Amino acid sequence: MSVTDQFTGQTGLTGIGYQGHDLASFLAQLSADGVSLLVDVRLNPISRKRGFSKRALAEAVNSVGIGYEHARPLGNPKENRAGFGGDPLELRDARQRFSEELDAPAAREWLSTIAGWATERKVALLCFEAEQERCHRDVVADAIAAEVHRLG
Repeated sequence: MSVTDQFTGQTGLTGIGYQGHDLASFLAQLSADGVSLLVDVRLNPISRKRGFSKRALAEAVNSVGIGYEHARPLGNPKENRAGFGGDPLELRDARQRFSEELDAPAAREWLSTIAGWATERKVALLCFEAEQERCHRDVVADAIAAEVHRLG
């Protein structure tokens, strides 16, 4: 059973990349999408792009009424990142390697927690890449959707 978020009136899961955004347009997009919780799935939540490193980003989203969590165990290891930008075979292999990372106990715990949140409010998974299918957050989203389905 799904509960509606008291602030946005929405539940579920979405993904967002900050590539191509400045902080103002990023916050506007989150608000337009009805997001009430941003879950950062970057392994290392640092950025050369102003406003998108962990502390600054948390403060910015909090200032517009959106919560922030950093789920480090759901980050893609550096050595697996290039495959997400590669040809279809490299992309498939990178997605498979990353999905194996999600079997770790800390990752499983985060997947379960986020699945619970997504039944109560609108949650967005954050990484840099604008194209969701070219980002590890797509694999995370699929795993969370499976967890939501399992929870019934």
